[in-house]
Amino acid sequence: MAKSKIGDLFKNNIRQYAMIIALLAIIILFQILTKGILLYPQNVANLILQNGYVIILAIGMMLCILTGGNIDLSVGSIVAFTGAIAGSLIIGMKMDVWLAVLITIVAGFIIGAWQGYWIAYIRVPPFIATLAGMLIFRGLTNAILRGLTLAPFPDSYLVLTAGFVNDIFNFPDLKLNITSLVAGVIIIIAYIFFSIKGRINKRKYNFEVTSLPLFILQVLIISSVIMVFFYWLARYKGMPTVLVLIGILIIAYTFVTQNTVFGRYIYAMGGNQTAARLSGIDTKKVLFWVYLNMGVLATITGIVFSARLNAASPVAGQNMELDAIGACFIGGASASGGVGTIIGALVGALVMGVLNNGMSIIGVGIEWQAVIKGMVLLAAVGFDVFSKSRSRA
Repeated sequence: MAKSKIGDLFKNNIRQYAMIIALLAIIILFQILTKGILLYPQNVANLILQNGYVIILAIGMMLCILTGGNIDLSVGSIVAFTGAIAGSLIIGMKMDVWLAVLITIVAGFIIGAWQGYWIAYIRVPPFIATLAGMLIFRGLTNAILRGLTLAPFPDSYLVLTAGFVNDIFNFPDLKLNITSLVAGVIIIIAYIFFSIKGRINKRKYNFEVTSLPLFILQVLIISSVIMVFFYWLARYKGMPTVLVLIGILIIAYTFVTQNTVFGRYIYAMGGNQTAARLSGIDTKKVLFWVYLNMGVLATITGIVFSARLNAASPVAGQNMELDAIGACFIGGASASGGVGTIIGALVGALVMGVLNNGMSIIGVGIEWQAVIKGMVLLAAVGFDVFSKSRSRA
């Protein structure tokens, strides 16, 4: 009976579990090939700092894809443009950092609303509208910066997303960041609480749940992974500031997509847009807000990335849209929309990040890195098509 339950659990969540298993396999492979360097505490922190932008963009891109396989090609250019705005205000005009960040985020709202209006109400196909946006905002970036790089940013700006959370407990003799360990324990407690609560609610409404031993095993494995992760961070400088931002975004967007009416509207549009419209869903409004949201997240990414570079560069953001789209599809999004999760986007981004970092450490050339990532993306989408054809059969 237990074997049957495990088999049913894997079959019903095949894409999610397959990519998690693939991520673990890639980590183990590169841990061996790099002779332990991949999971060295400093490199784990660097992985987060280097790939934070992909995760943030992938969260917004996942919502676009869920509405019907739509994408946003302009996010890389928006990252560069908003970074240029922040650089011009802070470095060029010596404006207060917080005021400059607020103005930059407002600019992101306007950009998102601009693109959402063309897509949702003028009915310009998202591919064309965002392709135009990619050209427009890249051109505006060069116009603002005049082809030059603005640097450096003040420390107060860098601390926002490129620094580390201070250890409030401060026990130097332990040589561990206790704040990171405490954060890990709090996250584990919250995870266990909501897992138990979710299981109770499912049983209350007579939904199928996994067997108790399997549920306990799942909770123990995930809790152990979380604790090991935060222990690794504690051995270096603690939690990167961008990790806190990513955590907040993941929790917020997971809640929105899984527990709100708006989230159900997004999935309904991806399942069948015509049926969603006939059932009373304002599909234009949903599409508008999804792309407005993408503009804001791309702006946040622009702030994160410019702080990481410590510069506003006219070439920033190149190919970021491809990384975000690839992360979503690798993480389980369907090319036709309606299928995918925020956690899946996180897993896909981590797969991309570990591949990039691991191949760089072992000395794989940049050209072969692109080939390998392309093959992984093709395999992920091919797996989606294959699994759908089997289910129809």
